Formats: sequence, C-alpha cells, structure tokens
Amino acid sequence: MQGHEQVSGPAGLGTVSDARLSSVLQTAVDGIIVIDDVGTILVFNKACELMFGYKADEVVGRNVSMLMAPEHAEAHDGYIDHYKETGQKRIIGIGREVRARHRDGNFFFIDLSVGEAITPEGRQFVGILRDLTARKDTERRVNELQADLIRLARVSALDEMGSALAHELNQPLTAILLYLQAVGREFSKARENGGSDKSDERARTILDKARHEAQRAGQIIQRIRSLVEKRGPERKRVALNAIIDDAVDLTTLGQDRGVIVARDYHPELPEIEVDPVQIQQVVVNLVRNAYEAVKGCKGGRIDIGTRCEDRWVVLTISDNGPGIPADTLEDLFQAFKTGKRSGMGLGLAISRTIAQTHGGDLTVDPGGAGRGASFMVRLPLPSADTQEDVYVESPR
Repeated sequence: MQGHEQVSGPAGLGTVSDARLSSVLQTAVDGIIVIDDVGTILVFNKACELMFGYKADEVVGRNVSMLMAPEHAEAHDGYIDHYKETGQKRIIGIGREVRARHRDGNFFFIDLSVGEAITPEGRQFVGILRDLTARKDTERRVNELQADLIRLARVSALDEMGSALAHELNQPLTAILLYLQAVGREFSKARENGGSDKSDERARTILDKARHEAQRAGQIIQRIRSLVEKRGPERKRVALNAIIDDAVDLTTLGQDRGVIVARDYHPELPEIEVDPVQIQQVVVNLVRNAYEAVKGCKGGRIDIGTRCEDRWVVLTISDNGPGIPADTLEDLFQAFKTGKRSGMGLGLAISRTIAQTHGGDLTVDPGGAGRGASFMVRLPLPSADTQEDVYVESPR
C-alpha cells in the first residue's frame, strides 16, 4: 500500500497507522479474536495462539466454529444470522463461560465476552477470551476436599452410632442362628418319624422368618455402606420422601423406643434433583440431634414433615425438647464447635453446606419457652431445561 509502511502483526492489521493497535493486541494477556458477520476470523492475537495451540496464519480466514465445542460449532452461523435479522442479544455485552476446542482436540473452559463494532468493512464482533483451566482445576480440587470432609462427617456420625448399629445388626443375626437351629431340629424330628408334612410346613415357616431377618440385616448394612463409601457427588432426580424414610429408619436403630417419631409427608411431592446420599446425611444429622434434645424427656416426640412452598421443597424436623440456648445459637452452624462429649462438631456445619451447594439452605427456629427446636431444609425444585448458545439466542 503506497505511502504506508507494512508491519508485522495480526492478520487484518498491516499499516504503520495500525502499529499501536497491533502492539496492544500482541501484548494483551487475554485472548482477542475479531470475526466478520459471517464468522470468518480476521484477528487472532498472541494470547490466542498460546491458548489454542494454533498460529494466527492457520486460523485467519477460517470460520471461528473451528475453535468451538460441538454444542456450539454446528449452529454458530445460524446464531449470527438470527441476531442480524432480529437484533436479539444473549452474550454480546454480557459475557459467558463456554467450552472451547484446542488444536489437539481437547476441550477447555474459557470466559468469553463479545462486543460489536460497525466498521467500513461491515459489522464485526470482537471476542475477549480468558482461559479458565487453572481456575477449574482449583475448583475441582476444592470440591474434592469438600467431598472428603462431607464423607468424614458421615463416618464420624456412624462412629458415634456404632454401638447402636452393632446391637441392631446383632438382633437379626442372632435370630437367623436360632431359626436355623430350629429348622435343624425339625428335620431331625422328621427323619425320626419317617417324614411328616407338618414338620415340613413348620420348617418352611421358620426358614421364611430366617430369610426376613437376613434381609433386615442386609438392609442395615446397605444403608451403612451407602453412607461411608467413598464416592463423588452424584445428583439425580429422586423422591425426597423415600430417601428421608431410609435415613430415618437408619437413625432410629437402637434409639429410645419411648420417643415418638411422627412422619407427615406431602403425598404428591415432586421429584427433586439432589445427591441422595448427601441429603440422607443431612436427615441423619438432624434426627440424631432431635433424639439428643428429647433424651430423658417424658413423652419425647420428633416430627418430620415435607411440603411444597412456591418453587421449593421444604423438609422440617422438629422436637419437643427444651430448645436451643441463646448463648449457643451464634456458633450453631460453625464447624468443630460442639457441646457434646463426643463427635467432631461437623454435623450442622456440613448439613448447611450440603443444603447450600444444592441451591437451598438450612435454617433453625431455636424454640425455647416450652417449645422445642425446629430445623428447616429448603431445596429448589428443578427448573425447566434451557438451551444456551454462544453469541445470540437460538432461532425458534
């Protein structure tokens, strides 16, 4: 171009008048991509080269969808056309976390914000990209540590329940042994008497009882195993009433039989999307605390109920104990602070963390003045699935 000196820099910038802009693009910490209104890459700065593994001359002139994850790449051109026709914005001027594709085929997360510019060459879109790999790695590690702490709290709770669980397991196992001994005696009698339909019927009845006790022992072991096994968080849609029942049945094993546990569940409670083991952990903690509160009280009672409230499912666990003293209320949800002789003081702190990571919360009415405490767990109902795109709202 006559009268202008050519300088090196991103494609699309070539004269001395563009040198300053070229310098900014090349030294920017964040990735910068400029595309035209048909998705063709015009500018690909040095930070983008480091981020994606491509040189600028390998991508300039090609469609930007080559840098996108499949969920965005196929429909990207349609998104741009829809925006040009309707003017409806989704990410322009807002920013979003999306998946990108590296040259080696691996996917990684970036923070993407997009601006629009009207130039003599036509409409252009400027993308500012920030690699989130390090942040995602840190978040993953924090989540792993949190999962380990939550599991530690479950193991601690079961350790405190150890003697009661051992007693409950011993009952069906002892019963099985006695039933099998009785069957042996019936068969001995049958042999002595040359066989008897009556003896056979008694033997079958006894074996049915032994089978029932074996199933009971197996259910106890399975509930314990599900709480202590090491596993990552796994959310799925479940019936809340059912997982509450399992947790309550486990917690009441070996507890004071004089305490009434009343259940008042919403009969048509919608399914919610949760990690069932973690929610059972919350129930175990709260029901165990309720038993502690009514211990030694005449006519002890624990009420467990569920209901719907707007877009929430609410679980309430109340007792008729003395309530929570005002001087302990401030530290009630603090980790490692407990008024009990045993335990780590993690129960309520972990329970609130679990509720909050599910998008809900755990709150308490401390009671007092003749009223027991009441804990309320709020969990959100699943929202309708939404389809998100990279730049603009997808065509209807």
